[in-house]
Amino acid sequence: MSTIDINTLSPEERLALLQSVSPEELKAAAKAAEASKIEARAAYKETVKDAVPGFINTLLNISGMLSKAKLDLFQGLNILLEMKSEVFDIKQGQQGHSFSDDKGNGITYGFRVVDGWDDTVNAGIDKIKEVIDSMAKDENSAKLVSTINKLLKKDAKGNLKSSRVLELRQLADEFNDAKFSDAVDIIQASYKPVRSAFFIEAYTTNAQGKKESIPLSITSVDFPEGTIIEEIFPIENA
Repeated sequence: MSTIDINTLSPEERLALLQSVSPEELKAAAKAAEASKIEARAAYKETVKDAVPGFINTLLNISGMLSKAKLDLFQGLNILLEMKSEVFDIKQGQQGHSFSDDKGNGITYGFRVVDGWDDTVNAGIDKIKEVIDSMAKDENSAKLVSTINKLLKKDAKGNLKSSRVLELRQLADEFNDAKFSDAVDIIQASYKPVRSAFFIEAYTTNAQGKKESIPLSITSVDFPEGTIIEEIFPIENA
């Protein structure tokens, strides 16, 4: 007995087919279809379970190679840095260092720093607010209060920006108020910058003299030339 694909039938043919089949046969067909769907979904989940570890191992290998390359590069660049210090008789204490050749290739490496503060920063902020609470007496002082409040505004992580504290310092010098200056001193003393990530950035120079950054993350690197992305990832037109 041949199997009928209901999707190929016209609405009239579907109606005729349904009218020719008993309720028991319809129930049996529905159960069979549901069982088939359940089996297909179970098979899909098994396929995913089998495939994901392989993908993860590939990424772990890439991560391991990047880690090893990072160590090798830092060690090699440190040799150049020590030579530079010795030849030019200088100390190398800054956060980053750069090297380049005569062909337009360059590399910069070092570490980045993010703002950090100890718990006394809030004491300084509270003290400034005590000062400015009594200041908004006219339009000019109200503008100053608004400016100070903007400088005291914290970022999404709950930290002040060090650049704004420098502006506060300038305001304190201009304002010439002992309490205000002491509050800014407290804030500045609470500044504890945190070293975040060690980085490597590199570039080449193309024939037109334009610098081209070398992508060093799996997110920023391009697919090999000639890759047709639509063949490996479904993209809907906007």
